[in-house]
Amino acid sequence: MTEVKLIFAKDELISGNEARKNFVAQQKATHCSVLIDDTHYVVIKEAEKANMEKVRSTAGDIARELAGQKVDKAIVKEDVLGNVFVGLDKVEVTTAFAEGWDLGSYQFLSYKSEAERFSTELEIDGNDAQAAVQSGKIRAAATAFSRDLMNELSDVLNPETYPEVLKQKFEGKDVEITVHGKEQLKEMEMNGLLTVNRGSKYNPSFVEIRYEGDASKPLVALVGKGVTFDTGGISLKSGKDLSSMRMDMGGSAAVAGAMQLLVDSQAKVNVVALIPMVENTPDANSVFPGEVIRYKNGKTVQVGNTDAEGRLILADALIRAGELNVEYIVDIATLTGAIVNALGSEIGGVFGDEELSFVMKKVGDRNGDYVWPMPLVEAYDKSLASDYADMNNISSLNFAGSITAGLFLRRFVPENSKWLHVDMAGMMSKSSASGYYAKSATGYGARLLADYTVEISK
Repeated sequence: MTEVKLIFAKDELISGNEARKNFVAQQKATHCSVLIDDTHYVVIKEAEKANMEKVRSTAGDIARELAGQKVDKAIVKEDVLGNVFVGLDKVEVTTAFAEGWDLGSYQFLSYKSEAERFSTELEIDGNDAQAAVQSGKIRAAATAFSRDLMNELSDVLNPETYPEVLKQKFEGKDVEITVHGKEQLKEMEMNGLLTVNRGSKYNPSFVEIRYEGDASKPLVALVGKGVTFDTGGISLKSGKDLSSMRMDMGGSAAVAGAMQLLVDSQAKVNVVALIPMVENTPDANSVFPGEVIRYKNGKTVQVGNTDAEGRLILADALIRAGELNVEYIVDIATLTGAIVNALGSEIGGVFGDEELSFVMKKVGDRNGDYVWPMPLVEAYDKSLASDYADMNNISSLNFAGSITAGLFLRRFVPENSKWLHVDMAGMMSKSSASGYYAKSATGYGARLLADYTVEISK
């Protein structure tokens, strides 16, 4: 068995040998490999301005590199991590390192005929290490589940099969799952789902997952957009390669991963996941621009653009959250390209309750799922006016698309609920492997929603 030891750059083995010391110092990366007396060492430099994201990223880089070298096992002492990441809590560092390690090892190989899954086992030695490592593994597994859902093919994961995947994932766990099919959706008057899904060969679904870790806590609804493929409908998208549109259910994947994290960590929260599932495709039955949807709450919406479908199904879910009398709501979606123009590909935007937006920002700063509070500009609300209905699903403005999408959703938020909306379109996937991210879906939002739910439930 091939084995590697992870050591600190100031270890006597390095600092006591001038040639090795100079070699390590000249390396630009945060770590490097050194062979000493037939033993493979990975030398980690002291982190400048250490934070938990650096811990996760360093671990991910090392894990991916060693997996590529087919190294079976890596061993590191807890004190080594404390020396590398000075000034941070030792237990939190151990958890973050284990989390980053497992996520850095992530691979989606379901359709690679000759690829074999391989990862390097991590062993952290220390008196307090095991519980911290287990916590990191639980966090990584939840994010990896979100990644798996997003990476899966749209003919495998569709509005009919998606509920079955979730039922299987949570089988035997302390949750209650309810799946509403097409006929039930008609009875529930979820007309947004039914309309958006009209062109699909699959039936729409609406999934509710209930977890009561502590029934005395306020009920939190996590709402995730589950568009398993988005062609744009009749307002057909253009582009050389639309295959990433299978990831338009990234919001629902975030919610599913968050639920796994909350359940597996036995969090003391009271939470319900609400996931509308559709496929947005063009055919003779598809909704046409100009048609009007009447929602259960009596509001009517003119469909100005069938590619602004996410908000049409989230509206149903927000109405459902009101029926359940939830105190807090977070909806998350790959909603607008405008948020990418505003914030780029390293951070999501959060809209809604101003105080809670900053609570979520602090949560994201700690766990790596970064968000930035965005405004809901009242002056733009009138741009959603329609000549034929109460509102249009798109704005008449040629700017502020992520803001007006948030303003649209706000019209369906229950009166007594505290609401946040996360637009994660820029965080959907990575174009290259780096840190603990693979070149694929990110799994963004799973940690953000879970940790936020815990924070507001204290």
